Amino acid sequence: MTVFVGRLIQVQVVQGPALASDALQARLATQVTMAHRGDILDVNGTVLATSVDRYTIIANQDTIQTFRGNGRYDAEGEPVQDGALGIAQLLGPVLGESKATLAARLNGENRYVRLKKDVVPEVQRAVAELGLRAYVSSELTSERTYPAGAVAGPLLGFVDVDQDGQGGIEAAFDDVLAGTDGTHTYERGRDGVPIPASAIESVAAVPGQDVRLTIDGDVQWKAEELLDDAVRDTGSAYGMAIVQDVRTGEIVAMADSGEVDPNDRSTAAVADGSRAVSVVFEPGSTGKVIALAAALEGGYWEPTDQFEVPDTYTVDGETFRDSHSHPVERWTLAGIFAQSSNTGTVMMGEKIPFAVRYDYLRKFGFGERTALGLPGESSGLLPAENINEVENRTPYTILFGQGVAVSAIQATQVFSTIANGGVSMPAAILAGTQTADGVVTDADAGDGTRVVSEETAADVLTLMEAATSEEGTGSKAQVPGYRVAGKTGTAQMFEGGGTTYMASYIGVAPADDPRYTVSVFLKSPRSSIFGGVVAAPVFSELMGYTLRKEGVPPSTEPVDQFPLTW
Repeated sequence: MTVFVGRLIQVQVVQGPALASDALQARLATQVTMAHRGDILDVNGTVLATSVDRYTIIANQDTIQTFRGNGRYDAEGEPVQDGALGIAQLLGPVLGESKATLAARLNGENRYVRLKKDVVPEVQRAVAELGLRAYVSSELTSERTYPAGAVAGPLLGFVDVDQDGQGGIEAAFDDVLAGTDGTHTYERGRDGVPIPASAIESVAAVPGQDVRLTIDGDVQWKAEELLDDAVRDTGSAYGMAIVQDVRTGEIVAMADSGEVDPNDRSTAAVADGSRAVSVVFEPGSTGKVIALAAALEGGYWEPTDQFEVPDTYTVDGETFRDSHSHPVERWTLAGIFAQSSNTGTVMMGEKIPFAVRYDYLRKFGFGERTALGLPGESSGLLPAENINEVENRTPYTILFGQGVAVSAIQATQVFSTIANGGVSMPAAILAGTQTADGVVTDADAGDGTRVVSEETAADVLTLMEAATSEEGTGSKAQVPGYRVAGKTGTAQMFEGGGTTYMASYIGVAPADDPRYTVSVFLKSPRSSIFGGVVAAPVFSELMGYTLRKEGVPPSTEPVDQFPLTW
């Protein structure tokens, strides 16, 4: 009796609390309640990405052998057998699996076996109605879907199996969209079934916030359609297009050619994001806008200053050529820009100190990422600040967009800055967020930065309008009813030991009251390498569609151009 009493005291008094605690821990189970991921909406509230409830059906093999048919009948009217085969008789038709295959998976000693993933709520309810809770249960999961299909596919990115954003908007705003998972801790018996009234602690899941973009789904769709047509018609490798509101910096569309559907995870390009922020290239003649702005802002030249421009020009031992042969032309500065003359641009740039040329590249955003915050965005490439001390060619080629590398969004920002009276607005793609309770928070637009004076911007805009006239290289960019100001671009790209081209056109409209910048880029076009031939027509259609959709009134002010010749 003394021994028994001593042992009892030891177990109940000395070791009792520890044993009780160990027993409780053995009985405790924690179930994670997945937070609902926020939706991604376009500027009009159209859903571009959403999450739908799905379930994973789970089997407890350890308890299945205790199942008894007890006179039940399956869907075919056959008596339900005991054990795994009996559960397979009931569960197989609901899950769409054969009884034999399912029964084999139900046999074993594992308490947690996934029978089927991504089950829709209707099937989950049918499983629950079988009354097999002690043997078969379900876990709530989530599936990300993209109702618009391939529209804005690379821009949106996708969500992986762990519900983490991968690429594009999904990754950029993952912390906002994801929310916080909840937990439910309870006691369970040896068979794994929850003990009634045993709830220990529950922490509710906090759903993610919806993200509303500045993207207009209709304009995005139109841009992608036009790009796909242009890539097919010109034999290009791919195309990019951007539509930006010059007043706010908001991105209305950021399109890539090629159908990339984030619903199809096998498409590797989904995770790569938009080429408009990741791919860099020499801007070519569209970069002349910066040189022109520097020349006017610094007072080095006036638009009407006169030049005699040959097709070949040599300075500091370096020879520069125009894209085609021509006699010595009597062009004004406006004419040099309208004809996109490299030699004339170099003649203009000679007077501008190299430090000033380089400084304006920085001022217009070259060499640094934009404010978009998209994953994979490149800062572009600039030559060394002392490149003029090392060699003689690059200090002049940067005047006409060679020797530097930029992304499509960086090149677009230059024209938006000019169109906005010389003030650069931070590029923006987030319009705001909304919580599950309906609390809306608008995104901070940020402050603009003045790059050039309003007078200089107005003069450059007028010069860009001349480049889009019948006498300029961008005449195919004209939009009926609206005045257009822009610039063509044809830049060499060196790949795999060979040379290819990026043909582009970037412009703004209406030129008399700018609202939008549209840029179009075609990589390695086969029909023509010139942006004025292959990219300008795409610009015309995309800009025209955007202006009409947004109800922008046609131009009413007459054109007042600078003379192009003398």
